[in-house]
Amino acid sequence: MAYAYDDQNIFAKILRGEIPNNTVLETDHTLAFGDISPKAPDHVLVIPKGPYVCYDHFCNAASDAEIVDFTRAVGKVCAMIGAEPGNGGNGFRAITNAGEDGVQEVPHFHLHILAGRPLGPMLLMR
Repeated sequence: MAYAYDDQNIFAKILRGEIPNNTVLETDHTLAFGDISPKAPDHVLVIPKGPYVCYDHFCNAASDAEIVDFTRAVGKVCAMIGAEPGNGGNGFRAITNAGEDGVQEVPHFHLHILAGRPLGPMLLMR
């Protein structure tokens, strides 16, 4: 499937420095920053610097270096916010939305890391 990347989305503008952010971590291929509308005491967005629309696009089109860097950045962010269950933290939830049914609001792949309180059930059945 071909993905059309919109370089005017808010995360592309953040990556270009046109919009400020609260950077938590920056690596060669990844940027992590605080969500401007947090849904938990710790709510960090992790985005690749490359033009990927959603998670499956990233998985299929990103270089090995980008994928490894992103994955390691997620681990570092979890450690930075003290959420690692194996290291004394109480855990976290990692969420990414894709497409219309996934209620994706920004067409740039991003992973939400939420922590700092019990988060309840993942989905409610209708």
